[in-house]
Amino acid sequence: MPRIVCWCLNLAYLALLILGFPWIVWAMLRKGKYREGYREKFFGWVAQRDHQRPCAWFHAVSVGEVNLLAKTVAQFHRQFPEWEIVLSTTTQTGFELACRKYSDYRVFYCPLDFSWAVRRAVHRIQPCLLVLAELELWPNLIQAAREQGCCVAVVNGRLSDQSYRGYRRIRWLVARILKQIDLVAVQDENTGARFLELGARPEVVHVTGSLKYDGAETNRANPKTSQLREVAGIAEGDIVLMAGSTQHPEEAYALDIFQHLVGDYPQLRLVLVPRHRERFDEVAHLLERSEVAWSRRSELPATGAKNQHPAARILLVDTIGELGAWWGVAQIAFVGGSFGKRGGQNMLEPAAYGAAVSFGPHTRNFRDIVGALLAANAAHVVHDGAELEEFVRHCLQEPSAAQRLGQNAQRLVASQLGATRKTVDLLTVTLQRTSLKAA
Repeated sequence: MPRIVCWCLNLAYLALLILGFPWIVWAMLRKGKYREGYREKFFGWVAQRDHQRPCAWFHAVSVGEVNLLAKTVAQFHRQFPEWEIVLSTTTQTGFELACRKYSDYRVFYCPLDFSWAVRRAVHRIQPCLLVLAELELWPNLIQAAREQGCCVAVVNGRLSDQSYRGYRRIRWLVARILKQIDLVAVQDENTGARFLELGARPEVVHVTGSLKYDGAETNRANPKTSQLREVAGIAEGDIVLMAGSTQHPEEAYALDIFQHLVGDYPQLRLVLVPRHRERFDEVAHLLERSEVAWSRRSELPATGAKNQHPAARILLVDTIGELGAWWGVAQIAFVGGSFGKRGGQNMLEPAAYGAAVSFGPHTRNFRDIVGALLAANAAHVVHDGAELEEFVRHCLQEPSAAQRLGQNAQRLVASQLGATRKTVDLLTVTLQRTSLKAA
């Protein structure tokens, strides 16, 4: 990519930062965002490696991608035990989760796509392989990696309709980027066709399926879920309705449904997991105004202790990184971000546990997964709060129907496993091919 293009990108990024500066300051002061990682993000001052071993750099933007890459990173480590693995992320919540989840590896903030920052970071890390999760096509980062002789791969690749339309408008630039990528492992044939149309080389595009299937836990008795069930005081006969990854006003819908139904179904419990940390207090105020008995996850006792709030039938999960395990306590699930403009959240986690899964109509980010779930009669779409209440009531009145929905979901997940193995095999072949070319 010509230097003039790199510097034009730098100017464009600076312009966007200047335009967004008031909002960034507001988010820092109001929500506690963007307060860390300036040396890494703006100048590429990541911790320097000793370069004695080959290195694989995995990049995960935020919490979702950090969780998504777990099995791929583990499989790569088993296949290449002599390699050093480092992991970068962009958001503060993603960084905090990555530090906990990948404590054996080096974790750092990924530099913003300024040419000077990414070049310094690549020079200090000197990776042999750069793995980008889903859709992280940063031109200067990819260019810097290629100049260093690094192999570049996109895994679990996806292109939403909106992203595809946007990239088509700048196809001249996107094609330059894609020509530099050694592997594009995509979730489905449609996505593969879109990458090809945008300029990816046919020989590097492969369909692996979605890593989300492999990353989904199916055993409700796993240690983490068992621990959470114990500390929350969830009894054998309790029926848990869980609304996870929620945005406004989805928590209010779930709370209203719980209040309408708990009189007829006293075994009902509600678990609320807002998507963003800055909304924890907002949802807490909602619960306080409702005058129901509720508790916070952050106030639950340590492992093995008994819940100190046995009368609280509602739990607000105000912690990061536990969502996947909490889905294992739910018999009835609503996956949030699907009534608004966000485009939905990962519905495979509750499906893999065999919960009766529902979500709103706006799930463009998971279109193929939603299509597979609905085709298998393994999930239910609700269009408003009233339909969600009708679905929950039906699950309570007809537990066998809810169980069938969950069983169908588990069978679907089981039929789609294997993307991790395919992805790591492709990374292996790609590394071998590029090393032969270099030789």
